[in-house]
Amino acid sequence: MKLWHCGGARSLRPLWTLEELGLDYELELLPFPPRVMQPDYLQTNSLGTVPYFTDGDTVMTESSGICQYLVDRYGNHGLGLRPEDPEYGAYLNWLHHSDATLTFPLTIALRYYFFEPDPAKRTVADDYAKWFRARLRRLDECVEQQEYLVAGRFTIADIAVGYALFLGKMVHLDKYYKPATAAYLQRLMARPAFQRANAHGEPLVLPDVV
Repeated sequence: MKLWHCGGARSLRPLWTLEELGLDYELELLPFPPRVMQPDYLQTNSLGTVPYFTDGDTVMTESSGICQYLVDRYGNHGLGLRPEDPEYGAYLNWLHHSDATLTFPLTIALRYYFFEPDPAKRTVADDYAKWFRARLRRLDECVEQQEYLVAGRFTIADIAVGYALFLGKMVHLDKYYKPATAAYLQRLMARPAFQRANAHGEPLVLPDVV
């Protein structure tokens, strides 16, 4: 299996999962954003995005989906839940919540704060940063009550949501995290598999303009 990855990008989710599972994989590192910095990558992935993942004839581009594929296909080692588990619905909800609700507003803020800064669009970035902070409420409530999101243990739901919090930290929005949420992110970042995964690729270092 092979994963295309940029440091700090959403491809960190499946890379972290690969490290947690201890699977063998090939990693191709790309500069960010790859569609601009390495145009020939478009011949591999016409979207020009990461992650891009192949496993035999299987091709995937959605980070949380790749995480779910890996735990379902290769033995989840406690990292995944099965449909018969009482918290399976909550598990799936957090997996999708991580990108649709949490990561999406961050990508808009990232774009207009850092990659396409334009005074006329500053209010757009500000609005999406506020949206992200508002969308943390349900997560705040959860981690104030328990160490991990579901099943009383670390799962790929934590990987998926944890990446969104990590991206928020890169954008300097972590200054607004509630104590329980900040502590939750620190627990995740202390995991050896996260540290191994995050060591791949150039880190995304951004000025604090928020």
